[in-house]
Amino acid sequence: MINMICYILIFIMTVLGAFAGLFLKKSSSASNIKELILNINLYIGGILYLISAFMNIYVLKFLDYSVVLPLTSITYIWTMIISHFYLKENIGSKKIIGVILIFLGAIVVTLNY
Repeated sequence: MINMICYILIFIMTVLGAFAGLFLKKSSSASNIKELILNINLYIGGILYLISAFMNIYVLKFLDYSVVLPLTSITYIWTMIISHFYLKENIGSKKIIGVILIFLGAIVVTLNY
């Protein structure tokens, strides 16, 4: 049962990490340090990363590092989806192949556990 909870937490953790990156990307539009410090996106991104990091630490109490770390690569899948829908970035065939390989790798890692 605890393993299932951990896998759900990893799912949430990777989604939060991807959205954290989106908010930090949005904060990068600041033209100077003062504007950056006043940019709410910087703080939202930082908080999401912090929450994600704490979730990662918690999950590591119950699952092997050799399982958790490869599963965090799922963040790249969410990042690609988010960048396509929110930033209107193109998704080419190489990106799709890469995401499929990441997904297959994540499955193989969890099956061996």
